[in-house]
Amino acid sequence: MKIPYIKAIAAILIGTGLTGCGDKFLETELPNGVETESALSSVKNIGYALNGTYYNLFYYNFAGNDAIVFGDLAGDVAYWNAKSQHFNQLYQFAVNADFTMLSEIWTYGYKVADNAARIIKAADELRPSLVDEDEIAELDRLEAEAYALRGYAQLMLTNIFAHQIKVDGTDFSSMPGIVIIDEPKQPYEQVSRSTVGESYAAIVSDFKASLSYFDNAGYDAGSLFYMNPAAVNGLLARTYLYMENYSEASQAAQQALDIAGISSLVVTPEAYRALYAGDDSNIESFFALAITPSQNWSAYSLGTMWSTYGYSPSPWLQSVMASDDCRRAVWGWSGDSTPETPIFNSGKFIAYGLGGNPANATNYIVNAPEMFLIKAEAALKGNHDVAAAAGELLPVAMRNPAIADVADLPAGEDDLMAFIKDERARELFQEGLRLYDLRRWGAPVNAYATGAPAIDWMVRNYNISDLVMPIPNSEINAGYGVSQNEGWSATLPK
Repeated sequence: MKIPYIKAIAAILIGTGLTGCGDKFLETELPNGVETESALSSVKNIGYALNGTYYNLFYYNFAGNDAIVFGDLAGDVAYWNAKSQHFNQLYQFAVNADFTMLSEIWTYGYKVADNAARIIKAADELRPSLVDEDEIAELDRLEAEAYALRGYAQLMLTNIFAHQIKVDGTDFSSMPGIVIIDEPKQPYEQVSRSTVGESYAAIVSDFKASLSYFDNAGYDAGSLFYMNPAAVNGLLARTYLYMENYSEASQAAQQALDIAGISSLVVTPEAYRALYAGDDSNIESFFALAITPSQNWSAYSLGTMWSTYGYSPSPWLQSVMASDDCRRAVWGWSGDSTPETPIFNSGKFIAYGLGGNPANATNYIVNAPEMFLIKAEAALKGNHDVAAAAGELLPVAMRNPAIADVADLPAGEDDLMAFIKDERARELFQEGLRLYDLRRWGAPVNAYATGAPAIDWMVRNYNISDLVMPIPNSEINAGYGVSQNEGWSATLPK
């Protein structure tokens, strides 16, 4: 596999904005000509290297856009008005192994994972030589963030390029997963894909290691824009949910909420809108990208996808969102919008506190509402406890003012599970998780919304749990040992 080497100095330099990282693979030197191995020989330089890794995460080819919007477009929550051609191949399930979006996600996901692995290795080698307690704690914090970044990158890569690990109780752990980056990969090194089960084991291990190093450090960066214990517990909860390890998922979700000090959510339109003013305005978020008016991807931003480039909530999603649901407070439509050709105002990327330019809005990656939803599903699926599930669900469901008490929620197990599925669509819209939800639940779905404003679909009763994306041809043809997902094209809807 072609794995990029770290470019530690070309990074997000805190307080000075962004500098370019470049896309060239197999680099063995830093921009100043210093070999990587010697460059990462101080805590300060490891910090620079970590900032470079955040840059790769932040990049629009990964969490800055592509890897997040991916999970929304191939499903039932988005509508494409055909006014532009951005990502329409994914929306229409017309992907192939040369699809640029897949290649970009693969490239930058592995940039994050491999760069994080180099930081972890360098930190382990440096630690025995340190004597200053503050410096040791700082190194522990940096390593904690590196483990979290690697875990997150590998979770995204596994979700996108492999089969869902569990589908309504059926285990697919033996299916091909990803190339696990447990150690930095050398130029031209031959590699192979692990199984999905092994990939998830590596992800869980990384998140647990991250939490251990945060404990050792005794502190985190104190910013929404850096990995922290609440965010890592939230990602661990998400991972366990996908694994159907319901007890562990619930415990990690509660730990995330406890660390963040969150026991309830806002339920008024004004308070909900205030979450999306921009920058670090979302008091319900654990981790976000450092996107600002001076540091953003402009036309390549995720906010632009949900406005100028023609994507909006699907007619179905609109139909299951009550007219007075507070989440509609960030929904609006352009003056040029029509029912047949809707033009969305960008929704959660409204950034009204930053001039209303959707390119200025950050991506909130791990958020408290998801934790309540995880706990609700875990109680229902793990213990068949309808009362407990309803109680966990209530803080999110109260976004709809018609729901004020658990008595307002469905009373039967099947009905409540159907409600949870719809509530995840309502709450997590634009957070990039819908595809993985639809796949893991295992029920036939409708997808590729068409013919707005009617609720109509080009794809009906599709077994989306079988959907597997191709590994990019550029990676396969490089000859480093990465194998293709056999039969992937047969999993696309016909």
